[in-house]
Amino acid sequence: MKGIRVTGNGLADGKECKGSTMKYITTIDNHEFLVEIIDEHHIIMDGIPYEVDFESVGNQPVFSLIINGFSYEAYVAPENNEWQVLLHGRLYSAIVEDEREKRLKAAAGGRAIERGEFHLKAPMPGMVIAIPVEDGQNVQIGDVLVILESMKMQNELKAPKAGVVNRIKVNVGDSVEQNQTLLSVL
Repeated sequence: MKGIRVTGNGLADGKECKGSTMKYITTIDNHEFLVEIIDEHHIIMDGIPYEVDFESVGNQPVFSLIINGFSYEAYVAPENNEWQVLLHGRLYSAIVEDEREKRLKAAAGGRAIERGEFHLKAPMPGMVIAIPVEDGQNVQIGDVLVILESMKMQNELKAPKAGVVNRIKVNVGDSVEQNQTLLSVL
């Protein structure tokens, strides 16, 4: 679909909009992003148009993402009501809600504030290479909690929230499965 440009009104040049676009609010690290899906290769995020391609790679939770010609590889896995995304060695927790769902939650008084215990789960199968934290240690957002080797790449799994490390459930050298809980942060 090269040569098609998405305009600020949400339409691709030369394309007609048949119906309304899908709009989602994605919350990452307490920051909300408005994402409008124009078609399978075009989105508008916070008013800025992007040409995208998003494909699953094999039978793993690995995805190839191309945004405006730049290629990224990410591990993406659902967990409860969130998506866990490992990108460039950083683990992000993303909450994705459509506009209607967000409005209903706001009307009911619900807020998307991260509180309580966070369970760090392996985003992919691998081997624990290092655990640079210990039980009871205070951590800040972005601190490395576990280094996991998978597919001959070392991935730093970082804290998505500040808190205290609790219940480390793995040891260096352990093989872990996807979605296995590694530790908790209170």
